[in-house]
Amino acid sequence: MNRPASRSPKAAVEAAVEAARWAPSVHNTQPWTFAVTGEEISLRADAERRLRFGDAEGREMIVSCGAALFTMRTAMRRAGYEPDVRVMPDPDRPALLAVVRVGAESDPDERTSVLAAEIERRRTHRAGFTGLPVPDRLVEALVKSAAAEGARLTPVVAPDAVTVVAALTQAAQGVQAQDRRFTLELIRWARPPGSTRTDGVPAGAYPRDPVRTQPHFAQRDYSWRHQWGSETGDPGATGTGVVALLTTPGDTREDWLAAGQSLQRVLLHASAYGVSAAFHTQVLEMRHLREFLREELCSGEYPQMIMRLGITFDDKDAVRRPVEDLLG
Repeated sequence: MNRPASRSPKAAVEAAVEAARWAPSVHNTQPWTFAVTGEEISLRADAERRLRFGDAEGREMIVSCGAALFTMRTAMRRAGYEPDVRVMPDPDRPALLAVVRVGAESDPDERTSVLAAEIERRRTHRAGFTGLPVPDRLVEALVKSAAAEGARLTPVVAPDAVTVVAALTQAAQGVQAQDRRFTLELIRWARPPGSTRTDGVPAGAYPRDPVRTQPHFAQRDYSWRHQWGSETGDPGATGTGVVALLTTPGDTREDWLAAGQSLQRVLLHASAYGVSAAFHTQVLEMRHLREFLREELCSGEYPQMIMRLGITFDDKDAVRRPVEDLLG
């Protein structure tokens, strides 16, 4: 049993908000704000940070906020309190996604402590993986982690199916690369070297000249028309890793929020065992390709995330907005 050294509702609220800012988000847009009232935190989507063209419906924005919500829940448990959560509490305020209140005192179990320890360590990977395998038992445990939050994580095992997902990713990336709207939106969130911005994707967080995986999973072209990007990394890391699809039975805002919570639980669990994730959301931003994926590979469920899980030794720094910028 892990009893917090000091415990107070105020400290639990502060810990939850501090932790939430480390959640993953598309292009590191960090599309969330928090309002604190006593022992209660309101999580709101920040529509100004939504991708206007890539995420017109706000699905990726809400998935990102779901990841922040799970992070808050985990941090509050680690601080010694059970979170009392209400999702989508007010139909007249669509930006208000959840309210988290400090609940009864509780001692965090080992699983909570393990997940909480990874909140600031977890990193998104944007290249190939080493040839080291992800243990089958870990993959099975990640599937259970996703299910515990209401989503389904399906490893794509058949080589032909992996090839299909890779081909869809290439097709979506190729189409988006020819669309000036998508390209300009992408480079808005690509930070130049030496930038002091606390959001977006740093130039050192993706390779300048990415090594192709086999089959090839196309990466976002953050270095479009410039030579930004990192020269570091393992040039021999060409492994695809374990390809996995995160799906939900429905495609409502509640499903998107649940998908984000499942995603973050999976990512923190994987990180605790040295496994990182690379994301490929291009397919999910194109309605026809997403529908094809749903019908052909997702058994009719709605794909909310495409990821590759693998092992890398290419450590990167992470940037996040300060807490004071998130409170409103």
